[in-house]
Order: sequence, then C-alpha cells, then structure tokens
Amino acid sequence: MSELLTARVARHAGSHNAALVDATGEITYRRFWDRVERTAGALVGMRRIAVLPTSDIGSLVVVLAAMHAGVSVVLLHRHLVPSEFAEAMTVCEPSLIAAHPRSHARLRTWGAQNVRAPADLATGISGTVGGPSPSSELLVGITSGTTGPPKLFVRNHASWAATLDRSDALFDLGPGDRVSAPGTLDHTHFLYGAVHGLTRGATVDLREPAAALADAASHLYSVPTIAWNIARSGRRSASVREVLSSAARWAESGREALATALPNATMTHFYGASELSFVSYDRRTAVGAEVEGALFDGVEVESRDELLYVRSDMLFDGYLGRSGQQESVAGGPDDDGWMTVGDRGSVEQGRLILHGRGSETIVRAGLNVELVPIEAALLAIPGVLEAGVVGLPHDRAGEEPAAGVVVAQTDPISVAQIRRHLRTVLPGPSMPVVIAAVDSLPRTPRGKLDRHALGATLATVRTVGSPDAPVTTNQTVNAPPS
Repeated sequence: MSELLTARVARHAGSHNAALVDATGEITYRRFWDRVERTAGALVGMRRIAVLPTSDIGSLVVVLAAMHAGVSVVLLHRHLVPSEFAEAMTVCEPSLIAAHPRSHARLRTWGAQNVRAPADLATGISGTVGGPSPSSELLVGITSGTTGPPKLFVRNHASWAATLDRSDALFDLGPGDRVSAPGTLDHTHFLYGAVHGLTRGATVDLREPAAALADAASHLYSVPTIAWNIARSGRRSASVREVLSSAARWAESGREALATALPNATMTHFYGASELSFVSYDRRTAVGAEVEGALFDGVEVESRDELLYVRSDMLFDGYLGRSGQQESVAGGPDDDGWMTVGDRGSVEQGRLILHGRGSETIVRAGLNVELVPIEAALLAIPGVLEAGVVGLPHDRAGEEPAAGVVVAQTDPISVAQIRRHLRTVLPGPSMPVVIAAVDSLPRTPRGKLDRHALGATLATVRTVGSPDAPVTTNQTVNAPPS
C-alpha cells in the first residue's frame, strides 16, 4: 500500500527549508508541521469539517491537519450560491467551517454557522493524532459550479496516494525545487499541486505568477487563463522546467507563446476529472519531443459508442446522497470498477483521443460549467419562452457560456432584467457572456436543441443596441462578462 498523503509531508517535518510562501511571508517545514499537528489535535473526533481555502498558508495548515487527523475536508469554493452551500451543509454536516477572516463575510451571506479562522484552531497538542486508514474519507468536493443540487463527490486517502505516486513517477520534483501554485486553492488542480509539492519537500509558492517566476520557480501549475497571462506579460523565465496544466486544452498559439516565455519548460496537459483523477496526458518537451494521449500507469480506458469509461485505483468512491443519508453513495464505479463522466473519445494504439466533453458541460477557466441549469434559470424568467446555452471558444478561458433565447412579444423583457435575475441564481462562471434573442432555437430532427447550430449563430453575435434595451426578436446583445 502506498504511503498516505500526510505521512509523506511528515517526512520533511524536521527541515528548516521553506515549505510555503504566500503574500505575507514564508514558513519552514518544521514550523508548518508543528502548526499542522497542533491543529490536527484540536480536530480529533470530528467526522468532517468544511474549508473555504484561499491562497494562504493557513488554508493549507487546516486542510493538512484535518487529513492528518482522519477528518474529511468538505472543500467549498467561492462560486457557490447560497442554495448550493445550504445543500452541502445539510448533506455533509461538518462540525465547523474554516476560512481566512477575509472570507467570513462571504460565508455569512451564505448563512454559515460556526465559522473559524485557521489560526484559531491551532490549540491541540502535537503528537496526539493516530492518523487515517487508506479507506478513510479524505475529501468531499463539489463539482456542480451551477444551480441545482450540488454534486458531492468522495475521495479516500488511498486514491490520492495512488495519484501522488503517478505524479512522483512522471515529474522530477524534490527539495530545492520551487512549485508555483498561483490559483486559488478552492480549485482542486492548485490544491493538489500545492500538496504534491509539500509531499516532495519542495517550496510551494502561493503568490501571483510574476512573484513566483521572479524567485526562480522550477514548476508551474497552470490553467490556460494563467498561461495566457504569463505569455502576454512579456516576462521570460529560464528557471521553469515543468508546466502542469489541466482544464481545457490551450490553442496552439497559446502554447507557442508560453514556450517563448518559458523556453526551458516541458509542458504537460492532464486529462481527467474530479471523479476520475488522472487519466491521460499530452507532453511536449523544450526540445520538441511530443507525446499525445498517453495513459497514466495502471489506467484502463474503453470507448463504448464514443463514451469513455475509465478504470484505475485513482477513482472516487461515489456521490454523497442528498436526502440526509450521509453514508449513502451512488453514481460511482460499477461492480467491475468502470466509471464514466460523460466525456467522449476513442482509444487508438494505446493512445486516448478526446472528442470533447459531453455537449452539456464546458470548462471555463478551469471550472466545469453545466449548461442545462443555465437554461433552467433563463426559463424561470417571465417572458423567456425558450432558452438554449452553448459554449463558445475563448483563448484564455477555454470556453464561455452563451445563450440564445426566444422571448414573448408582449411586454418584452430587457437584457438588464435577464441579467439581474441570473446574477441572483447563477455563480459567476455560469453567467453567459452573450445573450441573443432569436426567432426560434435550432432543433435536431428528433426535436432536441441543436447546440452545434446554435453555437455557429452565437459565434457571429456582435453588440447591437443598448444593454438595457428590451430584447426583441432578431436583436442580439452581448452581455458584459461577469
């Protein structure tokens, strides 16, 4: 059995090397692990705690402390709306919510109770924690990012240990290296990147990319949005050896621009999902050697009518039930260990070729955005008769949602009214960047929304008229990005 996550970090507990750097300063491994143990001691006996992490040392202290104590972390994210937060709290029943004080106001607007700052939890006694078992619940994540009941997925300690083994095998990382994890830690890609760096004894830099690159970062965890920002900043860094990216694939022009900014970097893009962990990767070295669609060791993939099914030791346990049945999980791997999240593709000569995500899900700046709940939110607005939402390509964000609506001709509704309503029920990533009124929505012969045809129409939309003008048939309106 692989060594568990916090045991790997504990190996470096006596080191005086810097473990973490944030906007306020840095902390050594020795001091960091002391804070982790004291916080873990205060959490012993709890089943779950919720954490709304930011890019700071305290967030990682409380996350690692809970995991060290065998307490599951309910990973909240800043894009939740109050109803999603309430649902997650009802299902998970965390003993407390930990968040940096600057996030407390946001949590109060969600109706949160028993909110604590990470620094206030470091009250236990070091060395009093027995530790988790491989099958213990490590993390409850929230995949929804949209309206409706959130999807709560469960990962155990063994699955993350297996994922760390794959990272160890693929990437050259150890003491003396500096890992830049510049995205907010409520994004599991950046949380995982920070944790992996800590398990290897590297220094993890949580600051903005410019600061991390100025301090000779050797590894950069990124999503296309951050990569574009670096490429367009004009900065150049010869120190970066590895760029590790997830979410939507970059446009070729973006890869070339980043390669110019980071000339010595090997670029690796992962394909996976919260439920699947790593599945495959594309990898391009600084000297031009390239691998596409390589499966991670131990991962099996089958294509069944283009729907991808995955089997490995990194899969999640399942989704938590939403009727107060906290022990109930469903929707996970089948009896033979196979799992699908609805992505499409094929396997050719051992290489995975992706045909895109399911047509009802896009990835915007590294976040999954489901389209159907956006349509439901539009249809709930009086005066909107039909609604269709698609993803439009975007260089920095990957894809962004855009909406076509059919509106009533009597008492026409304004774009401002539509926008105001959507902002009360949708998180920021789900806000459409385009709202266009059309005579009718394109349909397939079977009557389903033809998203491809609608996307072709919305891709040509340009701003017409005032954003506050009434929406009338054939008028197209660009809504400001959220």
